Amino acid sequence: MNKLVIASGNAGKLREIQAMLGPLGCEVLTQTALGVADAEEPHFTFIENALAKARHVAQVAGLPALADDSGVCVVALGGEPGVHSARYAGDSAGREERDARNNAKLVAALAACSDRRAYYYCAMVLVRHAADPQPLIGEGYWWGEIREEARGRNGFGYDPHFFLPELGKTAAELDAEQKNRISHRGQALRQLVDKLRSFP
Repeated sequence: MNKLVIASGNAGKLREIQAMLGPLGCEVLTQTALGVADAEEPHFTFIENALAKARHVAQVAGLPALADDSGVCVVALGGEPGVHSARYAGDSAGREERDARNNAKLVAALAACSDRRAYYYCAMVLVRHAADPQPLIGEGYWWGEIREEARGRNGFGYDPHFFLPELGKTAAELDAEQKNRISHRGQALRQLVDKLRSFP
């Protein structure tokens, strides 16, 4: 595989994925650079949404495509925001403002809850062409808890409120290398790369 398109316009995701794709030794392109519009994400599961995005970009770009769908799932909220994580508080603002509104809504939803357990989940899908009958899939889970206080300036999305008890830090307090080593997205991508290496 000489070229691969990442099916995302999210700058934070792109930074993380591109940093972890070095071992593949292929040219990594982005859908934004190729002028490919975002795909619809109408599904109820992360895997279905990731597959829809990968197939869409592969179809338009005519190249292998990698997509992820991920979000934070809160136990006390029955798994919400889940697949709605990126637009939990609406879709009318720029990314930074939307992140702030999403976090504010999540913190408010948990105001009376003692159970703050949550996990990030990532489904990552690679298709070699749009009609690939055997897409490669990687999954990752990253457990933590939602804290009311925001801490840290790294990361994006819910990272400032996603606290890791074993480290005593939020995801936003980790440097990029450490986060990629243990995060849901890092786990999913390593699974997928391992499968790709063993696939003809």
